[in-house]
Amino acid sequence: MVTTATRVGHILAKGLGIKLRDKEPYVDEVTRGESVLSTATTDTFVEEPPRSADVLLELVPTGRQTLNYIISLFPFLSWIGHYNLQWLIGDLVAGITIGAVVVPQGMAYAQIANLEVQFGLYSSFMGVLIYWFFATSKDITIGPVAVMSQVTGGVVADMLVALPNVPSHVIASALAILAGSIVLFIGLVRWGWFVDMISLTALSAFMTGSAITIAVGQFPTLMGITGFSTRDAPYIVFIHTLQGLPRTKLDAAMGLTALAMLYLIRSACSLAAKRWPRHQRLAFFLSTLRTVFVILLYTMISWLVNMNMPRGKAKFKILFDVPRGFQNAAVPVLNQEIASNLVSYLPSTVIVLLIEHIAISKSFGRVNNYTINPSQEMVAIGVTNVLGPFLGGYAATGSFSRTAIKSKAGVRSPFAGVITAIVVLLAIYALPAVFYYIPNASLAAVIIHAVGDLITPPNTLYQFWLVSPLEVPVFFVGVIVTVFSTIEIGIYCTISLSALILIVRLLKSKGRFLGRVKVRSVVGDRVLGQDGRQSSDYGTFKDPTSDATYRSVFLPITHSDGSNPEVELDSPYPGVFIYRFSEGFNYPSASHTLEYMTDYIFKHTRRTNATHFDRPGDRPWNDPGPSRRALKAGKAAGIDAAHVGVNQDLPTLKAVILDFSSVNHVDITSVQNLIDVRNQLDRYTAPEVVDWHIACITNRWTKRALVSAGFGYPSARPDGLHHRWQSIFSVAEIGGESSAAAVAELAENEKELGSASRVASRTNDIEIGKSSSSSLDHDLKIARSGGKSHDAVLRKRDGRTVAVQGMNRPLFHVDLTSALQSAITNIEARNESETGDRLTPPPVYGKSLAQTTL
Repeated sequence: MVTTATRVGHILAKGLGIKLRDKEPYVDEVTRGESVLSTATTDTFVEEPPRSADVLLELVPTGRQTLNYIISLFPFLSWIGHYNLQWLIGDLVAGITIGAVVVPQGMAYAQIANLEVQFGLYSSFMGVLIYWFFATSKDITIGPVAVMSQVTGGVVADMLVALPNVPSHVIASALAILAGSIVLFIGLVRWGWFVDMISLTALSAFMTGSAITIAVGQFPTLMGITGFSTRDAPYIVFIHTLQGLPRTKLDAAMGLTALAMLYLIRSACSLAAKRWPRHQRLAFFLSTLRTVFVILLYTMISWLVNMNMPRGKAKFKILFDVPRGFQNAAVPVLNQEIASNLVSYLPSTVIVLLIEHIAISKSFGRVNNYTINPSQEMVAIGVTNVLGPFLGGYAATGSFSRTAIKSKAGVRSPFAGVITAIVVLLAIYALPAVFYYIPNASLAAVIIHAVGDLITPPNTLYQFWLVSPLEVPVFFVGVIVTVFSTIEIGIYCTISLSALILIVRLLKSKGRFLGRVKVRSVVGDRVLGQDGRQSSDYGTFKDPTSDATYRSVFLPITHSDGSNPEVELDSPYPGVFIYRFSEGFNYPSASHTLEYMTDYIFKHTRRTNATHFDRPGDRPWNDPGPSRRALKAGKAAGIDAAHVGVNQDLPTLKAVILDFSSVNHVDITSVQNLIDVRNQLDRYTAPEVVDWHIACITNRWTKRALVSAGFGYPSARPDGLHHRWQSIFSVAEIGGESSAAAVAELAENEKELGSASRVASRTNDIEIGKSSSSSLDHDLKIARSGGKSHDAVLRKRDGRTVAVQGMNRPLFHVDLTSALQSAITNIEARNESETGDRLTPPPVYGKSLAQTTL
């Protein structure tokens, strides 16, 4: 029934000159061929293509999806009702531990950001307090981190030159709001896949380069050396530090000894844990609290040294007055002038906010057996950085060191962040008097010690080399660029190089031509399936046409997959080529991979009609044919001129089978290139046409695209033989192994064999996962030998069979075996037709219904 909308569409198409094709081209021609499935034995199936409206419908959320989206914004709703005392105890221990660590680290990282130490405490408080509402990770701790603080410090230093009258914390807060808003938007629209564009190599290089940059920048503070900017490139800071060693002050004593003590305590605790395994947890907590212990120790030393000094003076640099409470809580200042100056810094800031947090949360999720939602994590980061500046905070994200400590401390839920927030709050209000005497050099030691864990160790680099040698140079480029320029440029370089490698691999990708080999599965000295069983627990099936227990597999003919080169691969069939795409099939790779395919085909075949040029002048300039000398020599040898220079042993091209197992999507460019190649090969085989079989298509939209380009059904032939196409359809029983038919067959088999042997329904290896049982194979074998007809075989069954693939798309196959069978069947049938024989396919291929594996 034609609807009004359809009529209107046809009228508009006619007016616009659009040529509408049949909804399912060649359905009549295919379905009236001699191999059409009998409706008495098998139900037909016509596959409907997806509609264009389906794209829009998929984008419009249903009411249930909208509700699920709103609930997903607050993950704590799913677990807060199950909160219990045991969880609370674990969260208390972890929360207090992290609170003790984050206080000194937050103050230290604020100094990296060119801010006063209290701003680090503000950021720490807001990060741990807000995160638990939106968290999908129990381990992550949001707050000031070394790398983000370094980036913020660089932005603040640059902005103070452009806007000298704007306070540092105002710039830092504005940067946090802008970057947080972008991250929040990405999270709300669920674009968490964005971070997947950043490779692990780029992340490792970024972390290593940043750690080196931060450590080098803190070394002058550690030694009490002044007189130059620590914001220059790391190599310049390092040179100036070496030049300034004679100016070392008493700060070095407070810094170097603190750094040595931090490493000493960690090493001692690690050794103690190995020597006394029963006390590993105690050793862990002592190691975790080493930062607190060192800061308290050196604060006490500083108090003893400076307690008699006038207010505001000390023998070495200390923090001096730290405001009590949230003195800088206010509505952040963000005007057009500040925003316009910050725009160029936003890309690198957003990247830094995201990559460390997402990478850490994914890693700890895998370790602790849960899955994080990257998009929801972005919501958490975004909300934290948007609200944090209202209390004076600056940009914050997930911390690697504190997350590791929190996980090992036995955290049970994200609620541990509330406990940490209480500890930080107490520190903000109760400890400012103690903070007065904290030595700057000791804080620098804490920073250097913390970032040391971010440097990628040599063993990890060696593993990188084993996995992908080409990516190791990318790592070193990222580190070197960071050390000799800035963190931001290092980020851009590593991401760009990783993307370049991916693009080049796509552009230069070449598929693989496959050959066929028969294999058997062997356990010990026994060949599976040779003991008379039709199937085994290992999935090896006995071929019903012979006593051999083998199956066909397809391997690259060059053995480029590492398969044994001594295994000889058979050609699928003279003139038939099986080609597998290796890197998908889209516009970057389409041209190169198809050129490789056609070059190989031309090299291993000859023209179908060597005399298709009547005169030498009819030949194209790029195919001039044999030289005059070759023609003269051929004439002397009695060789026809059309055959001179042609290897008659090569077959003519008959069919191309494309393996789409690695292809999930095609685009206009790739499909057009495929059409061009089809036309090119049709000219090469004229007056014959090439059969195109496509196997392993897993996407309906890919099918639709190929059908619209004329694939999936027989090409039109001048002799009209496409109307008599021999279509091989694979069928399967709807009931499967548990159907009534399968049970009846099992009983019948047991009766025929005379014993209740282990005869089970077999699994068919083609277009669906479960197919007819082993007794059908047995019956088909008898039928082939003349015992009974195929119709009788199927009619005796109580089950009902149905065609798996659409009958309107006979050249689409789910596996290579059925595609090869279909191609060979029609090639041989066409040969018989051309010699005057009746168009009947060979029994081996034309009779395969449920059994299509060789």
